[in-house]
Amino acid sequence: MQDQQVIRHEVPAQESSRGLPGGVRLAVQWVVGSILALLIGSWMVWWAVHLQRQFAEDEIRDACQRLMPETVQRCVDTVIIQRGGARR
Repeated sequence: MQDQQVIRHEVPAQESSRGLPGGVRLAVQWVVGSILALLIGSWMVWWAVHLQRQFAEDEIRDACQRLMPETVQRCVDTVIIQRGGARR
């Protein structure tokens, strides 16, 4: 029975002392992920508002072009002010 090998039970190596413990690392990842989600979400909301205003201004400009082709910019500014939006 010389064909048998002795298998020794080894203790798993400890995490290196250079890294953060598991709980702290998870908390840091969660915080970083939350901040990134907040930034991306805020940017998407800003972009949606910007697009909505741009589409509304384009519609106003087209209507003014049809009604008052000689004074388009004056018409656009007047309509935007009457709607309560400050353009510039």
